[in-house]
Amino acid sequence: MTAPACNHGENPGLAPIAGRDPEILILGSYPSRQSLAKSEYYGNPQNQFWKIVEFLFGIDRSLPYTVRSSLLMEHRIALWDVLFSCARYGSADTAIRDPIPNDIRGFLVGHPTIRCIVLNGNTAGRYYARMNISLPSTVLPSTSPAYARMTIAEKVQQWACIRT
Repeated sequence: MTAPACNHGENPGLAPIAGRDPEILILGSYPSRQSLAKSEYYGNPQNQFWKIVEFLFGIDRSLPYTVRSSLLMEHRIALWDVLFSCARYGSADTAIRDPIPNDIRGFLVGHPTIRCIVLNGNTAGRYYARMNISLPSTVLPSTSPAYARMTIAEKVQQWACIRT
């Protein structure tokens, strides 16, 4: 059996990234094993997030992560995950057990310029819905390589709403 991707307290997710006065907060469910190992959001090279960002903002996905993140923050976009930790074998969202949420409310208090929450996929959307936060939100197609029901062009079209 594969080692857990996350355990309560032992391997929390990634810290949020937020520049000055973010307007949009993109929330995933929980980082993949590759993302955790790299300490990078959407660190699996098969994940389409950075490819979509490249289409929408012209941020070259081959740039170093710190540069991509900084350029994304210049577009007033913050990244985080709905879950702080969980029990999960592998990286599949369907394997998440015993989820512990992040303090999204506290983050929003500290970043009052956020006007919209974008959920990366249905799993993030389901966990976020349990929080009953009264801020406009939308669930967009997952950028995960496991979600192959849409073409990259269709995903880019849906994700275009993050352009501020």
